[in-house]
Amino acid sequence: MDAYSTAVVRVARQVLPSVASLHVFSGRGEGAGSASVLTADGYLLTSAHVIEGARSATAAFTDGTETAVDVAGSDPLSDLAVLRARGDVPEPVALGDAATLQVGQLVVALGNPLGLSGSVTAGIVSALGRSLPTRGGRVVDEVIQTDAALNPGNSGGVLADSHGRMVGVNTAVAGVGVGLAVPMNANTQRIISSLISTGRVRRAWLGVAAGQAPLPPSLARRLGRRSGLRVAQVLPGSPAAIASLKVGDVVVAVSGEPIGSASNLQRWMLEDAIGVAVEITVWRNGALVDVIARPTELSG
Repeated sequence: MDAYSTAVVRVARQVLPSVASLHVFSGRGEGAGSASVLTADGYLLTSAHVIEGARSATAAFTDGTETAVDVAGSDPLSDLAVLRARGDVPEPVALGDAATLQVGQLVVALGNPLGLSGSVTAGIVSALGRSLPTRGGRVVDEVIQTDAALNPGNSGGVLADSHGRMVGVNTAVAGVGVGLAVPMNANTQRIISSLISTGRVRRAWLGVAAGQAPLPPSLARRLGRRSGLRVAQVLPGSPAAIASLKVGDVVVAVSGEPIGSASNLQRWMLEDAIGVAVEITVWRNGALVDVIARPTELSG
């Protein structure tokens, strides 16, 4: 076989045994999707929209193993969910890091499209840094775009690199030849850990509404980037108000990390930021100003 085929076959043999076909029963009827084994003690990873409203579900593997699964935790804001198998499961999938991906790199999608279990498609990373709106009203940042064929039922399945490491969770079909996957990275792993330990994800809240805005040319040259986040609203009594953030401020950094979009800011608003003093750098009246905010927990 040629090198391309050899790589895809190797990934299929390594990963497919750990990819499950999900059958989900809800008030809307029966649905299907995919999941992958996260831990040897029975935790599985899938997409939140796959198990939305689930009353019961089963996971079937390519070796004929089948087990009932329970929803351990779901986070619609990231479109990730964790299941717990009642029976034995195969070995976990090795986790990779989407931050190492490059456009043009080989990736392999494994799942159960259209109810066809154990399906494998291959392609390349078509683009990085895409944004994906979720049903929870949030935007997942740094989404992977691939031309590996995805179809209904692939959601929750594995997007693997050529070494068989999961670098993404297949989640959406945006058009012919355009598939999207939630990246496997440090932020995603924090969300997964929260779902396993508590069944939910705690998020921090600042109390601002903001949108991407261009930076003045002189500041753009100084910072080496073109955009920041202009504050359009500050809720009274919110952490942002207490920190003296003002409408019209342009946020350019949080704790020294550049902020150029709302999704950049969202990455900071997880459990670790709750109650912690955070330095926010803004452009105000022609000068860079630092304010200190203490985000509170997002309710509801």
